[in-house]
Amino acid sequence: MGVVTRRSSMTFYSDGTDHYSHRVRIVLAEKGVSVDVINNRPDDLADLNPFNSLPTLVDRDLTLYLDTMIMMEYLDERFPHPPLLPVYPVDRAKTRLFVRRAEFEWCPHVDTILSTKSKEAAVAKSRKEFRDHLLSFSAIMTDNRPFVMGPELSLADCVLAPILWRLPAMQIELPEKQCKQMLRYMDRMFSREAFMVSLSDSERDMRNA
Repeated sequence: MGVVTRRSSMTFYSDGTDHYSHRVRIVLAEKGVSVDVINNRPDDLADLNPFNSLPTLVDRDLTLYLDTMIMMEYLDERFPHPPLLPVYPVDRAKTRLFVRRAEFEWCPHVDTILSTKSKEAAVAKSRKEFRDHLLSFSAIMTDNRPFVMGPELSLADCVLAPILWRLPAMQIELPEKQCKQMLRYMDRMFSREAFMVSLSDSERDMRNA
């Protein structure tokens, strides 16, 4: 089934190489939102966002910035189908907790590895520690749970998939024997039509080089 496009007067100012921007683009694609995605920083962005930061989401009179989780939850409420947060409060809290843990434990390593300003020793340390995190997480994944939080795609997947897409750029290779479940998960996520739609040209090059 193709991605259904819904009309919207929305603009997303995005960094075409950034995994934080990518997660929001996945949500937009999964929701089938008609949006102008601008993968660069316009000269007048500061007029909309006082921090002049990417990503920035503009929907009519609303401008969201600084926190991509706020953007993703807003989109999930604004465009309810398909839902990307569970119905039940306990499951919603677990999904939010996964995202926060990923941002606390994983994202600092990802940011260090991908930053051109990081020192070589810091990159090596983060690469090892992040790879260890992935090995541990892969050990608890099962085929009975096709997505991170269960049988349905959620915001947790929208956060994790952009990170895993960047493994080649981070020079991290997962051992097939130990990470069989995670590799299968990556195949499922990366083959989704919405995921392919979400990719910028720069992100496509990360795995086509």
